Amino acid sequence: MRACRLFLTGLFLWLFLFPGAVPAGGPTEFKDAAGRIHPFETPPATVVSLVPSVTEILFRIGAGDAVAGVTYHDVFPPQAATRTVVGGFFAPSLEKVAALRPDVIFLEDIHKPVADALAGQGHPRLVNLPLETFDDLYRAIRLLGRIFDRGRAAEDLIGEIKADLSHTAGKVAAIPAGQRKRVMRLMGRDRVMTPGDDSFQNEIIRRAGGIPPALGKPGSIVSVSLEEWQAFNPQVLYGCGDDRKAAMKMLDRPGWREVDAVKNGRVICFPCDLTCRLASRTGYFVSCLASRVYGDEFAALPPVRPDGHLASRPLPLAVPYVEGAEIVDSIVNDYIHKTLLVHLNAPMAVASTLEGFREGIEHVGNSYSPPQVWGLYHRIGLETSRRQLMRSIGRAREDTSLLFTGADMDNLSIQRRKFKQMSVYALVTAGVRSNAVRMAEDIGMYYEPGTINMIVLANMQLTPRAMNRAIISATEAKTAALQDLDIRSSYTPMDNPATGTGTDNIIVVQGAGPRIDKAGGHSRMGELIAKAVYAGVQEAIFKQNGITSRRHLVERLKDRNIGLFGLVDDCSCGFSGSRLTAEVERLFMDPAIAGFIETAMAISDDYERGLVEDISGFAAWCDQTAETIAGGPILNRQAFSYSRPLTPALKMAFDALLNGATVRLNATTAGQ
Repeated sequence: MRACRLFLTGLFLWLFLFPGAVPAGGPTEFKDAAGRIHPFETPPATVVSLVPSVTEILFRIGAGDAVAGVTYHDVFPPQAATRTVVGGFFAPSLEKVAALRPDVIFLEDIHKPVADALAGQGHPRLVNLPLETFDDLYRAIRLLGRIFDRGRAAEDLIGEIKADLSHTAGKVAAIPAGQRKRVMRLMGRDRVMTPGDDSFQNEIIRRAGGIPPALGKPGSIVSVSLEEWQAFNPQVLYGCGDDRKAAMKMLDRPGWREVDAVKNGRVICFPCDLTCRLASRTGYFVSCLASRVYGDEFAALPPVRPDGHLASRPLPLAVPYVEGAEIVDSIVNDYIHKTLLVHLNAPMAVASTLEGFREGIEHVGNSYSPPQVWGLYHRIGLETSRRQLMRSIGRAREDTSLLFTGADMDNLSIQRRKFKQMSVYALVTAGVRSNAVRMAEDIGMYYEPGTINMIVLANMQLTPRAMNRAIISATEAKTAALQDLDIRSSYTPMDNPATGTGTDNIIVVQGAGPRIDKAGGHSRMGELIAKAVYAGVQEAIFKQNGITSRRHLVERLKDRNIGLFGLVDDCSCGFSGSRLTAEVERLFMDPAIAGFIETAMAISDDYERGLVEDISGFAAWCDQTAETIAGGPILNRQAFSYSRPLTPALKMAFDALLNGATVRLNATTAGQ
């Protein structure tokens, strides 16, 4: 008894002194947001997550192996893209969920049909974790850490989020209250909406140093009247996705266009997976938002953290003339930069598409600058930012050749290809979400870094001619990798696949050993370079953007700026947009229907290129598909008006899809 009291006293003191700590392992019991009691004796072996926030957290705390099924909204971390897609928010497929035989399904209130269908079965467990406040987020992380025996990793993640928030708070604290900006999260497509006063999204604005609207309306999304809009007069607007043009079009109306944010062009877009949820990267997003809202102010303020070296991580490279390689973390302008450095054992020549042909180089590398400083670097220019970085990593401009990127160095791909005595390394970073282009089609303009950067190291001495030919071989391989992933132009995504990102660069190192003069497509060296670069580009894009050739159809449509939400502007079908969207989601889970739309995308590309002249045969397939979906002949076909113009082939395909879907919905409604 005395031992028991001592144990309980010790446990109480431990929890009191370390309230954030969570004991690892052991039974866990809790009540979820739906009031269900869940006892867990051991970690679940298999789960389906219908909640992207939960998916993120599970992977971040090291429990990703248990995740078997996700929705197509789960785009982070990239590993989530390798899991079975069971549907979307509105209509996850119960059949696909059941086929995975999960122990647990994580869901939200919106998934009531799923909960109702599985209610009373006892297995799998249905877990609804509240994620409406920052405290909810911390509790959910700790609870998931305990359920999956990842308590320490959960505490580390919470610490990371809080450290980001603390750093941002330190920066915005220097901005006087009278200079704080009015910031609104812009929602809605045809009318202005915003999160309610009690939404976590307004708390994000406050933590980023902004002043959110106070409309006296609670809820996750509320409408904004013209009077409320003008009274608040937002100075900065931010939204989800990359549809800034659509937002500006919606706001280009009398009374709406007169606010400061619209007049000054301060309408910002962030990825939806950052803006729309509380999750593992919320602290990072608050930091990004603050840097965009207060970019000029931050540039004029002294840093919270001094510039300098933080740490380095070695990289193994089996190249005779490479003395060593590392990724160096350093603070520059208050944020962590990550620089790949390859140290050569003797001065060499390099061919750099950023710096030209240089000699006497002892270090080559590739440096990642985080999004928080992109705006600053646009203003101060490459040379100034380069000098700042060089000081932080302790290198000299004279003997160092660097590339610069917005792709995280943690997502570096290292590829090696060999043939007999020949060996080639390709060190590749890649990001294609913001400035992918199709050369000869798109208009050139400067955009935030996406950047495919490549460093090529061969175990032979390349002549200047071979170094230049290597650039061609690598460039052609890079474009082939993009084509095979169906990467779309950021400027004309509906029409054009991308050939690069517009800011791509490469360094080819001269190397040492037997001299070689050929590195083109008909040479063995060129073949090795191309194969290494091709594999590196594909892996780097997966690690940075989560894109694979087998990504879900919905993601490929989004890459063309075709979203299911708000797809149809005008429909006399008598159904709400959400119900029609749910039906389309269900149809997309049918491999035959998904294949039909994927084929339409391929036909569309060839038709727009002029490679296909007549698509009347495809029209017949569209008619057949519509009737297959409808379950019989369609007597009165509707004409749909879409929120953005579709190419002829894609319009035919979606007209067929929606005509079949509306007939099927009518039949379902009539039978109820």
